[in-house]
Amino acid sequence: MTTLALLIAALLFGGMTLFSFGFAAVLFAVIGPDQARLAIRGAFPHYYLWVIATAVVASALALATSTMAAWLLIAIALSTVYARQILMHQINAATDAGNKARFKALHGVSVVIQLFQIGLSGWALALLGS
Repeated sequence: MTTLALLIAALLFGGMTLFSFGFAAVLFAVIGPDQARLAIRGAFPHYYLWVIATAVVASALALATSTMAAWLLIAIALSTVYARQILMHQINAATDAGNKARFKALHGVSVVIQLFQIGLSGWALALLGS
C-alpha cells in the first residue's frame, strides 16, 4: 500500500508540476497566443478533475502509512474543488468582460494556490518516502 500511495502521490506532484511549468509555455510556443488561451481554458476543467481524483486516491492509500500525508493530499483535493468550481469561473468571467486587472488578480490567486499545492504534494511525498 505504501508503494502505491507513493507512486500516486508522485504522479500528482509530477503532473501538477508539468502542467504548471510546461503545458502553457509549450502551447504558446507551438500554436500561438489566441489558440493557446482557448486550449488552456478548455483544459483546466479536466485538469482540475484529474488533480481532485488523483489527490483523493493518493490520500486514501496514504492513510495507512501517514495520516499527515493523507491530510495534505485531501487539502490539495479540497482547494482544487474551490479552484475548479469558483475561481476558474471568476477568472473566465473577468476574461470575457475584458477586465484585465481582475483577471491578473484572480490569476495570481490561482498561481499561489497551485504553487502551494505543489509544495503540499512534495511534503506528502517526503512523508511517504521516509
